[in-house]
Amino acid sequence: MNLKLYQLPKQIKRMIAALLFSLTFGVLIGLGFLYYTTSYSTQGAIERYNGSQVSEEFDIAENYPKPISEIFITTHNHIIAFSLIFTIVCSVFYFSSLLNNGWKTFFLIEPFISIIVSFGSLWLMRFVNPNFVYLMAASSTLIYISYFTMVILILYEILFKKS
Repeated sequence: MNLKLYQLPKQIKRMIAALLFSLTFGVLIGLGFLYYTTSYSTQGAIERYNGSQVSEEFDIAENYPKPISEIFITTHNHIIAFSLIFTIVCSVFYFSSLLNNGWKTFFLIEPFISIIVSFGSLWLMRFVNPNFVYLMAASSTLIYISYFTMVILILYEILFKKS
């Protein structure tokens, strides 16, 4: 298929832009929640899932270790939601004309790998070793870099590139 985003009818371009703005709003809300619960720090993430350390016998922990049932539901919901979000964004991005095949292939595949690594490392951080938080942070960063790169390139092409 040689169809490119900039060649689409104006109505389809507007629908894609509206979809991407809506998805991005949801992604930003998720990032806001992540900041609220972890302050984007590795220590905050460890405390969120492994629980807070208490120094005195009568101290009350701010965070308790997450039970396995909560980790199951968190990973289940996020893996499915992120996979669907990236299926939509990658399907549109495939028709972009702004990147060559190597970079395009990277952005089409990388998010799906990072989804599994991120949420797999959450389990490893909770039940094996807290240092897996660094793997989770790196793979999560790649997820968001991929998402925003694709969205920006798609929006640029449908809003500014002329046929």
